[in-house]
Formats: sequence, C-alpha cells, structure tokens
Amino acid sequence: MTGGLTPAGLERQGRANVTLGYSMMRWIVGLLALLLAGGAVFFFFILPARVDANLNRVIAHAPYAVSEEARELHSGMRVADLHADTLLWTRDPLKRHSRGQVDAPRLKEGGYRLQVFSAVTKTPKAMNYDRNTAESDNITLLAIAERWPVKSWSSILERALYQARRLERIAARSGGALVLVRNKSELEAAFAGDGIASVLATEGAHPLEGKIENVDRLYDAGYRVLGLQHFFDNELGGSLHGVSGDGLTAFGREAITAAEARGMIIDIAHSSYKVALETLDLATKPLIVSHTGIKGHCDSPRNVSDDLLKAVAAKGGLIGVGFWDGAVCEASIDAVADAIVYAVSILGADHVALGSDFDGSVTTAFDASESPALVSELIERGLEAETIRKVMGENQIAFFLAHLPDQ
Repeated sequence: MTGGLTPAGLERQGRANVTLGYSMMRWIVGLLALLLAGGAVFFFFILPARVDANLNRVIAHAPYAVSEEARELHSGMRVADLHADTLLWTRDPLKRHSRGQVDAPRLKEGGYRLQVFSAVTKTPKAMNYDRNTAESDNITLLAIAERWPVKSWSSILERALYQARRLERIAARSGGALVLVRNKSELEAAFAGDGIASVLATEGAHPLEGKIENVDRLYDAGYRVLGLQHFFDNELGGSLHGVSGDGLTAFGREAITAAEARGMIIDIAHSSYKVALETLDLATKPLIVSHTGIKGHCDSPRNVSDDLLKAVAAKGGLIGVGFWDGAVCEASIDAVADAIVYAVSILGADHVALGSDFDGSVTTAFDASESPALVSELIERGLEAETIRKVMGENQIAFFLAHLPDQ
C-alpha cells in the first residue's frame, strides 16, 4: 500500500481527534471558569475597596503643626460630628485603614465621643449640585458588589435596614469601642464609659418608600435622625439639587409629624429652600442641618443661605459645617476653620457644629484623627476656648441629650 490509513488506522485517528477535541473543550471551559472566577473576585472583593479609596480621599500632607495650647485644650474635649457615610463602604470600622476618613481608631485618636452615621441608600448617576432626577441609581451596583442582601438590591427601605443592622453588629463586637445610641439614657451611659456614641441617620427619607408605616420601621431599626432629601426630589418634597424646587408634599408633612412623635430629629441638609422653610413652620422641635456650608462664606450651589441658617438657629437648631470643597470652597483645613469662624459670627456659638461629611465621596484635607489641628487653627483665628469646645462637640452632645427620646 502506498500512503493513506487502513480502516483501523482511520478509526484510531478519529478517536484521537475526539479525545483532543474533548481535551480542548475542557481547557477552554476551565479557562473561561478561571476568567469568570477572577472577574468575580475583582468585582466582589477588589473593586469596592478601590471605589472607596478613590472617592474618600485625604489629601497627602505633612503632619500639621499643632500648638501646645491646642493640644492641651483638645485633650479635655468631647469631639462630636453630625455626619459621616462610613456605613456605605465594606471596610471594617473597628480597624484602622489607609483609605477613607473615619474608623474607630481614628475617631478615638481624634477625641470623638459622638459620631452620627448616615445611611446612603440612593444616589443618581452624574450626581451634581444643580439638577438631578430620581430615575437612576448608583447604589444598586455598589450594593451588589459589596454583597448586601439580595432584597436590598431593589428596595431602598431594605438598604437602610441593612445598614442599621450592620452598625448594630459592629457595635456588638466592638468591645464597647462603638456604642449604638437610641435614647438619652443610652447616650449618658456611653459617656459614662469611654466608647464612642453612634447615632443613626438617614441620608434622605426615600427609604420610607411613600409609606407612613415605614417611619416606625426605621425608628425600630435604630434611626433617630431623619434627613428629608438627598440629591433628588422624593415623596416628601423637593431637593436642593432636584428639578422641582417644590415644598413639602402632604406625605412629607405627615412623615415629619410622625417622625417627631416618635422622637426623631429632622435634618434639612439637602432640602429645597421651600421644604426647609415649610419644615421650620411645621416642626415642633429644633432642626439640624447636618452637613453644609454657608453661602455668605462660600457661594457654592451646595450651600444654604445665611438667612435660612439664621432661621434654623433662631428656633434652637444646629448647623454642621462641612469639610469638603463644595461646602467651604477649598479642601483645606484653613477653609474649614474660616467657615466655622464665619458661622459663629452670624449664628452664635451655640448653634455651630462639625458636619464633616467624612466618607461621603469627598476629598478632605484631614481625617478624624487630626481634629487637634483644627482646634489649633481655631485658636489662631481668635475663637475663645469655650466657643471652640462648643463647636467641636459640646453643642452636638447637648442637642442630642435634649432631643433624643428619654428611653
């Protein structure tokens, strides 16, 4: 025979080709599985940390000069902050991190005794200070990547409830480093020890999902501050950054009345001008503006007018000065100190607080551990020691002792 294969040879060759085909298929399937596994590892375990690190930045800087006078004054302070969005991110708040601006070790180092943790539950794509609608949502993808419960992927209420449970679990395993506070008695008990009192707030009241019974669900979950709006108009009324400019809806009025009846504090930090004025008229208790800047100091579209803030202060309210450029026009410790001095000059020392917006997708010039540097800057600007104590924490502590539920 000259060339070619016998029938038996052809059969053997066919079996070899089939075996090779199967081997190649298994190799391809294995490679695809490896790629998918690698993609899943990146999406679920690497990407969330990268997003956190990119969005919550502290500008690199040499250690701030802190005077001995400032160190001595700070050493006896109870620092308190009205707004941080730390619960949105996967990092463990009980461990010190190189990303973000807040965790328990840095709060402790900064002398904090009270921190309000706000639950972010929905943000629009291309978020800006001028005009946003409610049609899009950035948090869904983040919730999936951070492995939140499946039911939270489609429910804003469930996102708020999940973040409340998360803070409760963190406090439970903190060994007393963080204490979840729901009433005056618990706050007093936290101050009797050396833990950091933690209060839950909503970043907008859209977790109510238009249902008045959800006020009770949020309250029962531990929320004691109800922010009315965030970056878009919602069922309660217009946002400072929405499209309508509207005031309170009928549901908004009902929700505020129900929240106050349960002992919740109302926050108008992102509310439209009309919502803010109408809430001032409706509310029976003082309001807070948890994180903001003041127009007279920094004419940013994010900021609230001097007259509105004066009206809040006149009714016993509290205004938290933010630490990021949108609030103070420049991400620097000097700008924050200047904003605080301006706020004190127009509102009085009893109505100004810290409202950092730490971990709120902002870049700041310092983190929670560096509060002595801010004290030093305020001393340099001529503020009296008692005023500095009030702004740095005593105003916040007095406000919550006065307005949290008794039990």
